[in-house]
Amino acid sequence: MSTAPEPEPRAPKPALVFDDPLDQQSSDDTDRGWGERSEADGAADLKRFLDEKPPHHL
Repeated sequence: MSTAPEPEPRAPKPALVFDDPLDQQSSDDTDRGWGERSEADGAADLKRFLDEKPPHHL
């Protein structure tokens, strides 16, 4: 007689979430989501200004 192989354990299925998606904070709700940098010194501000300056402002 042969023995049947044991079935592989299944991963649990993700649960359905019925929360209101507008109650959750998105990345756009934060300064980081709008491209703000967390550095607060003057050298970082100058670097950002020079990095983001349009080419016609050279």
